[in-house]
Parts: sequence; C-alpha cells; structure tokens
Amino acid sequence: MKWLRKTYDWMLHWAETPYGPIALFILAFAEASFFPIPPDALLIALVLGARSKAFKFAANSTIASVLGALLGYAIGHYMWWGTSNEFSGLAIFFFDNIPGFTHDVFYRVKNLYEEWDFWIVFTAGFTPIPYKVFTISSGAFEISLIPFVIASIISRAGRFFLVAFLIWKFGEQIKGFIDKYFNWLAIGFTVLLVGGFAVIKYVF
Repeated sequence: MKWLRKTYDWMLHWAETPYGPIALFILAFAEASFFPIPPDALLIALVLGARSKAFKFAANSTIASVLGALLGYAIGHYMWWGTSNEFSGLAIFFFDNIPGFTHDVFYRVKNLYEEWDFWIVFTAGFTPIPYKVFTISSGAFEISLIPFVIASIISRAGRFFLVAFLIWKFGEQIKGFIDKYFNWLAIGFTVLLVGGFAVIKYVF
C-alpha cells in the first residue's frame, strides 16, 4: 500500500533530524497500541548515526513500547466492548483501519492465550507478529496484568537490544542483512528460547 510506504519513509526521515530519539520514543509507544509500522528501522538508522548511543536508543524503545503496551491493554480492557458484549465503535474502527487487526485474528489470539498464556505475549513482543493485536486483546480478554507486563519487558528489551547490539558491533555491513532477514531471525530466536524453556519444563 502506497500510504504505508509513505508512512515508512516519513518515519525514517526523523533519523536525519535532532528529534530522532523523541520520534523513536513516540513511534515505539504508538506501535504497541495502534501504529502500523515497527520502530526497528528508525532504531537502526539512529544507531548507525551514533553507535555510542546504541543501547540508550534500545532502552528508549523498550520503555516506550512497554508503556504503549499498557495503553493497548487499557484500550482493550476499558474501551473494547460496548453493551451486551458487542464490539464498541473504537473496536470497529480498529478492525476497519488497522492493518492486520481483523475479527478472525482477534479470536484466534484468544485461543492462543488459552493454550500458551505468558508465552504468546512474549512471542508477539519479540517477533514480527503485530504486537498491538496482543496488547489490546490482553486487556479485552482480561489477561493477568503482571505476567503481561513481565512478558512485554522481556520480549521488547530482547528485540530492541538485539538489533542495537548487532548494529553497534557490525555497523553498516549488517544493516542490509537485518533489514532483509530480521523477521526470520526473530522467529528463529523465539523458537530456540521457548523450546529451551519447554525442555526444562518437561524434562526436569
């Protein structure tokens, strides 16, 4: 979609301004509750421009994203349902206008929560799965807040600090590789991590 590409280009242009860190904070916050584009591209651009601040930018993204996740949770908990358990006007707006946020996905997430609990929030926070779907759904389905926050902190920090570390360590030479394969890298890391915990749980 052309508007999505224009939004992506607009987001990246902030890296060339003094307001890049502020923009990163706002975008990371918004992406966790309604904005369609993850902040990783801006994070990469900022770290390339100031590698000594790599982990500061990662912390910036993590804090903002977790706060945005709490906003998403609040939207789901307080504003998602109308009378008689029907969707509110805000919920309908999200279904109609937010990419990847459909009725089918929403109810599929409910089933995933029932099966995986904490781990599905972690997975959504680290991988390319639209995080906002899970933050809002967590509130709508009244998922326990404390495990939700813990999962959000671990997964968001893992994602942003990994990106920042790779750019800090390898610089421009790895940028194209991350841009091209980040989704698969994130999925692979999550499979290994969750698989490791599963082995501990069932073997020991």
